[in-house]
Amino acid sequence: MEVKRGNLEVAIQFLKLSETRFTRSKRQAGLERLRGAMETMLVINRQDNFVSASMAFCNEAASRWQCERVSLGLLKGRYVEFKAMSHSEDFSRKMDIVQDIESAMEECLDQNVAIVSPVVEGATYVSRATEKLSKRYGPSAILSLPLRYNGEGVGVMTLERPEEKVFDSGEIETIRLSCELATARLLSLHKNSRWIGIRAAEKLRENAANLVGPTHTWAKVWAILGFAAILFLIFGKGQYRVKSPFILEATYQQVIPAPFDGYITSVDVEVGQSVRANESLLGKLDSSELRLRLAAAKAEKHGYLKQASAYMRDGETAQAQIARASSDKTSAEIDLLNYMIDQSSLISPTSGTVVKGDLKREIGAPVKTGDILFEVASLDSLRAELLVPEDEIFDVNVGQEGFLATVSYPSQRIKFTVERINPMAEVIEQRNVFRVRVRLLEVHMWMRPGMEGVAKVSVGKRHYVWIWTRKIVNWIRMKLWL
Repeated sequence: MEVKRGNLEVAIQFLKLSETRFTRSKRQAGLERLRGAMETMLVINRQDNFVSASMAFCNEAASRWQCERVSLGLLKGRYVEFKAMSHSEDFSRKMDIVQDIESAMEECLDQNVAIVSPVVEGATYVSRATEKLSKRYGPSAILSLPLRYNGEGVGVMTLERPEEKVFDSGEIETIRLSCELATARLLSLHKNSRWIGIRAAEKLRENAANLVGPTHTWAKVWAILGFAAILFLIFGKGQYRVKSPFILEATYQQVIPAPFDGYITSVDVEVGQSVRANESLLGKLDSSELRLRLAAAKAEKHGYLKQASAYMRDGETAQAQIARASSDKTSAEIDLLNYMIDQSSLISPTSGTVVKGDLKREIGAPVKTGDILFEVASLDSLRAELLVPEDEIFDVNVGQEGFLATVSYPSQRIKFTVERINPMAEVIEQRNVFRVRVRLLEVHMWMRPGMEGVAKVSVGKRHYVWIWTRKIVNWIRMKLWL
């Protein structure tokens, strides 16, 4: 009995000694993990911006745990965005390897657990994207750890090294501790590195949360903004302007028609050429037939005069008077033919610019009396004609002012005053419109008749809600009216 009791005491002492050694070993391992995590944190704290800090974190992790590649990604919306890769400052998110790493990171963050490849026995997580990454760029051992802040996943760190160097539990715990210590610092640097507008919006959100409550902040902010917008629409007033298309036209425009039936023999001007009143020759019509008729008429007149002299010599007064009347008639015909021959030379009756009359390819072509051959307009005096829709014409009155802009010079605003409103509507492009003539208060050298654009007539102050809803309200009224 004494021997057995002695053996039992030895066994108890051996167990106590083993427990002490195990505790010391465990404590030593914990201290080693903490020291490694603190050294990693020290490397990050030496950096003053997110890019350099994330690169330093990845490089330190790759060096400490003999990894071929260490990647860092942060949560952006519902997806993980690739932020840094060890020993690589330049990369593109369109690269296949970057997209595959992002898929593995999202797989880790969605499950919010550490994912190890090759998969350990008894693992309950899904590692399809991680296995794909390992086979496509390896085979390699992969470890993906979620980065948590205030208990929520905010990013992922993925480590890759040769397949024979599988991550053991001690290394995983050390890396996990390093990630937990570094997450807050990385997030702080990332927030400060964002665009000032995003930071201002985030600050505004935080202040709004403190002002109106800790929950549903954005919903409350949008509610306040919506209420303010409604008040603004109801009570706010703005300048109501009637919008319509327009066309520029010359105030004075001279038409030169064909004075008689004939043929074009010459054209001496082109469109855009300046002409002077009663001096510039525009073109000529063939007067050969008129000249032949003129010669025949002169001969006929001479014959009547001889007949009248013979009748007077013979004392036949009545017959002499008839011959003189025929001579006078022929004289009138001669005057008409001379006038028509003079009109065959088309002289501009006014000074200005030729805006119509490109007839050089029409030489020899027949024309009829009244056909418009040339148009001359003065470009120094222009006006505009607005085509105001029927539903807005009663808001326009003579004397109102506005601005117009042409298609060719949309940045140039030209002021005008309403001069006249046509009392009768016209159908243009299947719409009832009224022609409104306006006087331009300024004319520029580049302005030409025929230019089009948009004009806005200032009617007066109106409530914004009326300005923006009047068309749909009028449409509803017409549809519901019985």
